Amino acid sequence: MTAGTATAARPPGTAGASGAPERVRLAERIGAAVAELPEVAGLSAGPRAQVVTYRVGPPYAGVAVREGEVEVGVNVARPDRPLPAIAESVRQAALPLAGGRPVHVLVADIAEGD
Repeated sequence: MTAGTATAARPPGTAGASGAPERVRLAERIGAAVAELPEVAGLSAGPRAQVVTYRVGPPYAGVAVREGEVEVGVNVARPDRPLPAIAESVRQAALPLAGGRPVHVLVADIAEGD
């Protein structure tokens, strides 16, 4: 670093990190596939807003693509199905896109009504 310059710490997956554009595209593809499931009301960053992939602008919430794993956070629309079965449906939708990474699912909330 030269005198007079400062560097800000970047969260993993931001513009300075290797593979950031690919991770963002992957997160968006996984998010789209999961959001199509009838039992998913939407994606969720989770209670501590950690299920995100960083990009230019606001983080992509609901899918965290990390070096060794993918985490998907969802809000459930159909509480009539067992939550483990819903989580498995989410995992199965994400696995083909995850690039060999394990997929972990966080059920963040249960949506009520239509």
